[in-house]
Amino acid sequence: MLKYVDYDIVFQEIPDEVSLAINLSNCPHRCEGCHSPQLQSDIGEPLNENVITELLEKYGDGITCVCFMGGDSAPDEVCRLAEFIRLFTNDKIKTAWYSGCKVLNTDTALHSFNYIKLGPYIEHLGPLNKKTTNQKLFKISQGKYQNITYKMWK
Repeated sequence: MLKYVDYDIVFQEIPDEVSLAINLSNCPHRCEGCHSPQLQSDIGEPLNENVITELLEKYGDGITCVCFMGGDSAPDEVCRLAEFIRLFTNDKIKTAWYSGCKVLNTDTALHSFNYIKLGPYIEHLGPLNKKTTNQKLFKISQGKYQNITYKMWK
């Protein structure tokens, strides 16, 4: 079961998008230096279609993307909710997933998301906005990954 701890409207997670970032708990990666270590615990409220619907009704006119921050403990559920968002909004709201996995073991992600960030946080390499990062941000178009990590660099 996916659980969310909180959410916020953000401008820097996905280039050129105003994103509703939903922070998901129960992260299995335990990255050293993690900026949100509280998300490693199994805490928060269940995230389901009803919650997503409420958030979209509240923020839908002010956002262009929903970004799942985590969810690697239940990847099929993240993909299912992303598909729900795309259907519910007629593809008007894009979907993104910040995963700490090096690769995704599901083809469903290629069809569920417009953007996917892959890679665990490695402290000495820095976060996604540093050129030295190991993490990669991909735009997905026609079932193919396009690396757009450079758009995050400061």
